[in-house]
Amino acid sequence: MRQLIICIFLASLGFISNGLAQEFKVGAALRVITPDPLLPVSGGVGTPNPATVKKGDLHARAIVFEKNDTRVAIVNIDNLGWPAALGDQSRALITGIPPENVLIGVTHTHSAPDAYAFPDENGNTSADMEYLAWCVEQVAEAVNEAVENLEPASLKIAAGKAEGKIAFNYYAPQLYDPRCGVIQAIGTTGENEGKAIATLVNYAIHPEVIGANQGILSPDVCGPFYERIEEEAGGVAVFMNGAQGGMVTADNRREDGTSENTWKECIRIGTQLADEALRIINEAEPQTNPELYCASQEVTFPVDSEMMRYILQNSPLSFNTTQTNTVSTRLNLVNVGTAQILTIPGEALPNIGYYLKRNMPTEHPFLFGLTNDAFGYILTKEDFNSFERYDYISRTSLGEMTGEIYIKEALNLIKKSPEPTKQ
Repeated sequence: MRQLIICIFLASLGFISNGLAQEFKVGAALRVITPDPLLPVSGGVGTPNPATVKKGDLHARAIVFEKNDTRVAIVNIDNLGWPAALGDQSRALITGIPPENVLIGVTHTHSAPDAYAFPDENGNTSADMEYLAWCVEQVAEAVNEAVENLEPASLKIAAGKAEGKIAFNYYAPQLYDPRCGVIQAIGTTGENEGKAIATLVNYAIHPEVIGANQGILSPDVCGPFYERIEEEAGGVAVFMNGAQGGMVTADNRREDGTSENTWKECIRIGTQLADEALRIINEAEPQTNPELYCASQEVTFPVDSEMMRYILQNSPLSFNTTQTNTVSTRLNLVNVGTAQILTIPGEALPNIGYYLKRNMPTEHPFLFGLTNDAFGYILTKEDFNSFERYDYISRTSLGEMTGEIYIKEALNLIKKSPEPTKQ
């Protein structure tokens, strides 16, 4: 009888231990990556413009999810783009998370230093390589601290239309995705019980109110967005862009047809987006101990654009190119609770985003644009070079088949993955 009691007691301890091992946890952290002194800012291909003033700080922001033996890190960086050549250097410095489970994306501000190391016609670059190496370390430090900060948490997940004058499509005003996806982690024990650990917002927009031509270094609308989220909800705010290609941009239009390119307008738009995100997530029911799943897949694209080929082959960064004029990158699919997240290695046009979301088996689809790589615009073969309006985005795309290949591989990831579920 005594032996039976001991066995039952030990079994109960094992049950409790396993239960703790399966507990869902979240950690978050950030690092300031504002250069001091200020560096020139880049809005795309070409020589960066000198900056003499800053409006807000640039950041690397990280959130880490853990369930059982799975960990996933999501990082956003205030920059135009962040190639895997830099991301992989950070991944090598991150402990406790497989490199393929570290998703690194950018806000796409046009008011930050050049991270592509764009080469000029002579193959030279004006990018500050020491600054980029320092940023690599800051990204890794943010993720490692987020791992240290892991604590039991529940999730609130919601998606809805962000109302107000926030974004529009410069090419065709109504052809954009107004939906805003929000994942908010809430502490369940200790000092953070009932408090937000982090709020991740996914919305498609070019945050380029200020742009690269005013001599200002800035996170643009994302700066006021972070401040508003953290003031109202607490924790760390994380912004992940969406399918904002061709050209879903901040709606800073004046009635006279000109644009309002001021910090005051950044505050208006960033605050509006933050308030809408908090409204959308406010009524969501907490998901206790949600499931976590992460898959990755390598995809290879042909590089047909002469300009893109020149950049990839002549940048001092080591892009994953081959002698056959192709480039490879990683796609990720993450299920966390009822949310399904799919990464896009560039700026996909809104029609691609809508199509993918329709094929994701959840009411809470998330698309992380400019994540893991940022290879220009991603168009379908039907849109590529079809309209005069699409001349620029066709030239700054890898080629005609980029969208076709990406959609095929993304759908394959969705098909192979389990459907997202609360528990």
